[in-house]
Amino acid sequence: MLEHGLEPDLPPEAAAQLRAIAGPAVEHGPQIRDQRALLWCSIDNDDSRDLDQLSVAQPLTDGAVRILVAIADVDVSIARGSPLDAHARANTTSVYTAAQVFPMLPERLSTDLTCLAEGQERLSLVIDMTVAADGSISASDVYRALVVNCAKLAYDGVAAWLDGRGPPPPRVAAVAGMDQQLRIQDRVAQTLKRVRRAQGALALTTLEAQAVYDGAQLIDLKPDENNRGKELIEFFMVAANGVVARFLESRGSSSLRRVLRAPTRWERIAALARGCGETLPPLAVVKLLGAGEYVLKRHGQPSEGHFGLAVDDYTHATAPNRRFPDVITQRLVKAALKGAAAPYSDDELRVLGARCTEQEGNAAKVERQVRKSAAALLLQGRIGEQFDAMVTGAAEKGTWVRIAEPLAEGRLVKGFEGLDVGDTVRVRLLHTDVQRGFIDFARVR
Repeated sequence: MLEHGLEPDLPPEAAAQLRAIAGPAVEHGPQIRDQRALLWCSIDNDDSRDLDQLSVAQPLTDGAVRILVAIADVDVSIARGSPLDAHARANTTSVYTAAQVFPMLPERLSTDLTCLAEGQERLSLVIDMTVAADGSISASDVYRALVVNCAKLAYDGVAAWLDGRGPPPPRVAAVAGMDQQLRIQDRVAQTLKRVRRAQGALALTTLEAQAVYDGAQLIDLKPDENNRGKELIEFFMVAANGVVARFLESRGSSSLRRVLRAPTRWERIAALARGCGETLPPLAVVKLLGAGEYVLKRHGQPSEGHFGLAVDDYTHATAPNRRFPDVITQRLVKAALKGAAAPYSDDELRVLGARCTEQEGNAAKVERQVRKSAAALLLQGRIGEQFDAMVTGAAEKGTWVRIAEPLAEGRLVKGFEGLDVGDTVRVRLLHTDVQRGFIDFARVR
């Protein structure tokens, strides 16, 4: 982390500020609605404790459903320019490695005082959306509210229950009406999914390795696969982030947009899709080329859009405990709600966008390096074994392949001629270096 410009430890000034925080922020006033009685729930990873968002559904007439998404009010506890804010601004993101999590905000905040913890009253920013029967958003609003998480749920348990593969999670069974709540939310999320696909959003699954431990010992790296529980949250968050982007635009405010341009090898991706019987949008519909980044969006200025989601208006607002761009957006929204001047100038937003983009990349490098070392550790006793593999990278600097058990990626150092991304090959493990995270394979056939 230090090599990549990230702070693994909390600076002394930030630690002192943390010690002075007595408890969760308390604020009252006509601008804060009381929504504690609603059947809010959180759905996240099994081991997640930094809960950023809650959701609840309210059926309306003509098949419409009101979806409310509550976002943890982090700004109310972390003043702009304070030492804790400076630390968050330095890293701009939590770093999730196979060995340890380095939270953007210290755990006492992100997993407690600024977290939407079960059974606790918390201040939040609510994104209120009316989703029509056809999946369009017919009305929306953004406001502050006091909420209580009625059920802390996990993706896998919710998905298994929704798919009929398991019983309802204990908290679903324990909270009256929560089962119906989740089924309504799932139905709306699947409708939003169909709309997103029809509009050209990509349904690409990236297999991320999830560390499996037996006590303190790493025993496996398994793919963190998609499911209906994750889709429920994914499509609510995409919709909510779009609402926030449009809200700021409607209030005449600049914003920090999340932009994803078309991949440079789109023709190869489209060819692979055709080989699987799928059709992707032609290159002609792609506006720009590049990678994901945070950019300034001035009021009235055309938006660059998000290629993968096929949307023009998109920001990051739903994970302020984990991402600094979301804290920035939260502050912009709260200023707009009060009719106050924006807390950041356009120049500041431009600089912050570049900083957040850079640090997101650095965090990804750290996570990837630790994941590679973890994979090398698991494979170091399996030299000479053969594996089925898929080519994941093919360029002048090298050819890379991924194996499934354990989920690991390594360099193909022999027999890489003529291979391209998506090709399947049989490989033999030649060498591992745990410290550097090197895994070397040779092609068998």
